[in-house]
Amino acid sequence: MHWGEQVAVRGARVHNLKSVDIDVPLRQLVALTGVSGSGKSSLALGVLYAEGSRRYLEALSSYTRRRLSQAARADVDAVDGVPAAIALHQRPAVPGVRSTFGTSTELLNSLRLMYSRLGVHLCPNGHRVQPTLEIASTAHLTCPECGERFEVPGAESFAFNSDGACETCAGTGETRQIDQEALVPDESLSIADGAVAAWASFGAGLLPQVVAQLGVRVDVPFRELTPAERELVLNGEETKRTVVVTSKKGNAFELNAAYRNANRVIEDALANAQSEKSLTRLDRFVHIAECPSCGGSRLNERARSVPLNGVTLDEISTWSLDRTTTFVRSLPAAAPAELTRMAAQIVDAFIPTAEHLLGLGLGYLSLGRASRTLSTGELQRVQLSRTLRSSATGLLYVLDEPSIGLHPSNIDALMAVARRLVETGNSVVLVDHDVRVLRHADWLIEIGPGAGAHGGEIVATGTVEDLSKSSASVIGGFLSGEEPAVVRPRVAVDDVFEHGRIHLETAPRFTLKALEASFPLLRLTAVTGVSGSGKTTLVLDSLAPALLGQAPKHVRHLDAGGIDRTVIVDAVPIGRNVRSTVATYSGVLDDLRRAFAGTPEAVSRGLKAADFSYNTGSLRCPQCDGTGQISLDVQFLPDVDIPCPVCEGRRYNPDCDTITLDGLTMAGALALTVEQARSKFTGLRKMQARLRTLDEVGLGYLILGEATPALSGGEAQRLKLIADLEKPQQGTLFIFDEPSVGLHPADIRVLLTVFDRLITAGATVIVIEHDLDMIANADHVIDLGPGGGTDGGRIVAATTPTLLTQVPESLTGQYLRDVL
Repeated sequence: MHWGEQVAVRGARVHNLKSVDIDVPLRQLVALTGVSGSGKSSLALGVLYAEGSRRYLEALSSYTRRRLSQAARADVDAVDGVPAAIALHQRPAVPGVRSTFGTSTELLNSLRLMYSRLGVHLCPNGHRVQPTLEIASTAHLTCPECGERFEVPGAESFAFNSDGACETCAGTGETRQIDQEALVPDESLSIADGAVAAWASFGAGLLPQVVAQLGVRVDVPFRELTPAERELVLNGEETKRTVVVTSKKGNAFELNAAYRNANRVIEDALANAQSEKSLTRLDRFVHIAECPSCGGSRLNERARSVPLNGVTLDEISTWSLDRTTTFVRSLPAAAPAELTRMAAQIVDAFIPTAEHLLGLGLGYLSLGRASRTLSTGELQRVQLSRTLRSSATGLLYVLDEPSIGLHPSNIDALMAVARRLVETGNSVVLVDHDVRVLRHADWLIEIGPGAGAHGGEIVATGTVEDLSKSSASVIGGFLSGEEPAVVRPRVAVDDVFEHGRIHLETAPRFTLKALEASFPLLRLTAVTGVSGSGKTTLVLDSLAPALLGQAPKHVRHLDAGGIDRTVIVDAVPIGRNVRSTVATYSGVLDDLRRAFAGTPEAVSRGLKAADFSYNTGSLRCPQCDGTGQISLDVQFLPDVDIPCPVCEGRRYNPDCDTITLDGLTMAGALALTVEQARSKFTGLRKMQARLRTLDEVGLGYLILGEATPALSGGEAQRLKLIADLEKPQQGTLFIFDEPSVGLHPADIRVLLTVFDRLITAGATVIVIEHDLDMIANADHVIDLGPGGGTDGGRIVAATTPTLLTQVPESLTGQYLRDVL
């Protein structure tokens, strides 16, 4: 390597990195790998991307530089030769209610323009007018029948986020009707005891007092109220009454409070809901139905009235991208001769993006599909296609686990995209564990050897061949194929259902056809298939709600087989902000607070366990309110978080440091890893049990004070399991949504031992999975497909992993053959 062809990192200490020195080649495909928590993301995102993006921002202007002077630099001695960097994160942000596959990929922009310029419009007198040159030059048309000259709707008139929005649903495609039974779910309660759930949930705490002033009895069970009293609660008119309110300090004062009935409170909350989160809070009070006016298309009547080659925009929005692309390609040939050139130009804007998406295996999605219903893998590929649209060169792309949510058949397309970025003069660093992804790399950097304090060092670097031969490398044996894929004992095909089964029958739903599926009890079942084949619909939208007693209409029959408890373990981040940590989520902080409150110093000062809470206690840092960080407003740029200057990120005020337990302060205890805390606090029995479980599921390297939203999907899943592992498992079904997310092949073995522990204790485990190592170790595989979208939704095979490799129609089976 010549100088200038690499990024030279010296003395990197971000998170657990142990003063790492490494040269990262540029204009190549470099893969960073290592077990979970080894420090890969710290090097990729915490050093390379952080420094690349900071320098890019610093190049903007002196004003911006001044605003960003407080932005924390990566803890590193030197990073030389780093280009401007772009990161594609493992978990893209959850899209809003108005985002669709068509808007997020910007394909709809081109389509709207096509409809405006090439569609058959209605003149004000109701005559159909074909497109002519006039529309291209003046955006007007003259009706040949009545001579009326009129302005043609522009692209915005076909946008459901703008002038083309359906008036009934305001362009969301859905209407929300209030469920009257949900307003008062338990009629045995009195209003004073919270019978009116709508009031209890939306800051309407004074309304029980107000309704009492209106003559409604609030101290009897709701079911005993007269029809007139009930009507007043649910639909009474708005009025004002004086009520007496007592403050926290015990002072009483009078307040003139407005009365809002239970329906009105929900209507107001719906009208003011700005985010997906606020709409989710309202879910239990409303049924969401397809908008009756636009049929879910989100478009108003005018936008729906314009055909293009006989097809309207609302109709094309329901087609798969495959079909839509074929249709769009045919438009220039079908356009009037004088408009062929313009048609070709608009089509040329559509095709490259569509081809990227088709190449990434998303051809089964429709442009009208709501973005929030897409899987993480699908969202990530949309994000990747957006990046590819900018034909920039000389950038550093950092891809965080791009293989997440991808069927093995999509990996080749993903790697072709990464290779194309390199060929156009960019550098690609990807963090991944998938052996088939790693084998595509020009250069590998392995970090480890273990996790947390046992990681943070460079274990091996070199080509795939170099690492395959390296005795120091953990991934080497998996790259060379020397490590066995199957590590669980095999169940004979005739014995799979010996303990019974859960049986489900469904009607068609989304891509899922009408089908019957059986899941063996006390076994590990993998539900597999390409993206869009119907895995999520079968397991999370059909089986799970049916077992939880909320069977959707499309579930025709369920035999639960004796399952009486269902636990869904998904990879959604835990907690919304830095206040949620490993210690709070696992319950360890409660034990620590009680232990610290029992120390002689705390007792002498009259301190209780509550005082040691960094969220609400008296000992929390007053400057950052116990978050350990301060957010700086950088106006037009994202806010910058820096460690709190008063407590230096420790969350507690200096006064707290005078109280110690086994020689450690509270902040010091939260800085320990799970493993360190196990060997330190041996006397705390209850806490020891919880720490042991955390360690056994492979999370011993996590720091107790670590914020949970920052954990990887796989880490979040195992943390969610902790409380459940301590319960009796008889009759329990665990459903895992892609538990292999973010896991190294060595970590998958740890997870398989966790599954075996659950099964031995009497539980049944179902995983929705793409990872071939995980599938190879299942007792039973239900493979959906054979393709995605309209080509999927059938059970291709339901059998053992070995027999699946012999099913010619199974795409999963073909890739599994290489592993087995």
